[in-house]
Amino acid sequence: MPGAERAPPSRDPASRDPLAGRIPIILITGFLGSGKTTLLGRLLRHPGMDRAAVIINEFGDAGIDHQLVAASSEQMTLLGNGCLCCTVRTDLQETLRELFIKRRAGEVIDFDRVFVEASGLADPVPVLHSFQSDGLLGAQFRLDGVVTVVDAVNAMGQLDTMPEAVRQVAVADRLILSKTDIASAAAVAELEERLKALNPYVPIERAAHGEIDPATLVNLGPASARALPQELNRWLGTGSTEGEGYLGNRRVGEHDAAVRAFSLRFECPFTWDTLAAALQTLTALRGPDLLRVKGIVNVEGEAGPVVLQAAQHVIHPPVTLEGWPDAERSSRIVFIVRNIKRDSVEALFAAVGALANS
Repeated sequence: MPGAERAPPSRDPASRDPLAGRIPIILITGFLGSGKTTLLGRLLRHPGMDRAAVIINEFGDAGIDHQLVAASSEQMTLLGNGCLCCTVRTDLQETLRELFIKRRAGEVIDFDRVFVEASGLADPVPVLHSFQSDGLLGAQFRLDGVVTVVDAVNAMGQLDTMPEAVRQVAVADRLILSKTDIASAAAVAELEERLKALNPYVPIERAAHGEIDPATLVNLGPASARALPQELNRWLGTGSTEGEGYLGNRRVGEHDAAVRAFSLRFECPFTWDTLAAALQTLTALRGPDLLRVKGIVNVEGEAGPVVLQAAQHVIHPPVTLEGWPDAERSSRIVFIVRNIKRDSVEALFAAVGALANS
């Protein structure tokens, strides 16, 4: 947490890098019938995915794939391609801890990433909370990002009537459009415009029959304290021409006026105290409506930018990168919110800064 005493630097590169060595977790979410399981089944056929662990909390009759899953009544199942599948019958945090202990003891494969398939009706934010509220998990795992699968045939109606579907889109780091092979071109184009209004900072990919390049679903967020400019821009969604067009602006969808996406830029560096005060005040006042917050922040005294992430009232522990990857030194924070005006957030940060300097 900002303001906490920091440990002295180490000569060990892995220990200097707070992200190095941590196993990435990719959360796959999407409404019922969107094609999450089909996507995972096809993804796991790729040779580069033979050391993945998969956690699913709705184990259907065929599992991930009828041809991939070996019959087993145990919680942990070895897939035909060498991957490990785990069904959640208890708590996600407990399952992740058990997986890591078994990996360290050599009882399961030496997996190099974890895919978590959330329930189709699940609000993804509580799942995100579990990744940072457990000290052991935070030391061994890192959240790589959220992938949301969107049904190109049925999503418009789901977004109109199901708030869970809207939240799943709003928190995503990558949006995957499924069933584009059976949806009309006009319907797909209309849906893409609506998704861009809800979450303009993330790429949208299409996956007919679940086929997609595995690179699309990995390395979604900074994996090292030596992150490059393109990695940070891709994570923030501000690296493309379209993303830059949204930067600092608010875009509201016709159907989804309650959900807003905007980005704020700050030229003056923060202190740890002012950054903590602004974030804690914002989460205390409007925590349930902060669907996703992420940013690169210039903090006085730090050699590089601070990676900031938050979801609702929970703020991830900040991570300081080793150095600025380019000449840009301004802080950039992306907000996906519900019923919060951009001006109100700007005013809060301005007031905290003014109070600190008075």
